[in-house]
Amino acid sequence: MSLTLANRIWPQASSSNLLRYAVLAVVGSAVVALAAHISVPTLPVPMTLQTLAVLAIGAAFGARLGAATLALYAAEGAVGLPVFSPTPDGYPGIMGPTGGYVIGFILAAALVGYLVERGWDRSFPKLLVAMLAGAAILYVPGLAWLASFIGMEKAITFGFLPFYAGDIVKAGIATLGLPAIWSLLDRKA
Repeated sequence: MSLTLANRIWPQASSSNLLRYAVLAVVGSAVVALAAHISVPTLPVPMTLQTLAVLAIGAAFGARLGAATLALYAAEGAVGLPVFSPTPDGYPGIMGPTGGYVIGFILAAALVGYLVERGWDRSFPKLLVAMLAGAAILYVPGLAWLASFIGMEKAITFGFLPFYAGDIVKAGIATLGLPAIWSLLDRKA
């Protein structure tokens, strides 16, 4: 198993792992919340930087901590904290049309983290595939949930087609960003 970026920046020590995990999860969920509020309003799903943040969290934290961080983010939104992208539809947080995408974020972080833990972050082509797979998997629950509100044809029209090109770009940015951070850390070592 490969060392994750989070482990490189803040190495694990058995005496403080719980505190370390909690701090990283809270910081990571705050990053995703901030990314949710950087958006281009489109209906019924806003276009945000969340996908970029989710992919980066999965790659930096690994599968378990990445998924736990996004589960924390989902829980924060479910209890009413203002972490989700503002939506004009009036639906409360995770129960609204975008709730499936939030669940997809957990899957995406877990998948990217799993692949990174197996060394996929050390090869640009493999890392790009990992990021694209993470971006793609979040659409499975996202579109299924959105379809329960507006039907599958409209879900694809409004919940996939306007966003997939942007998600490919975000996956590319995340792919370029991770090796750059590793390079900076390697220079300081």
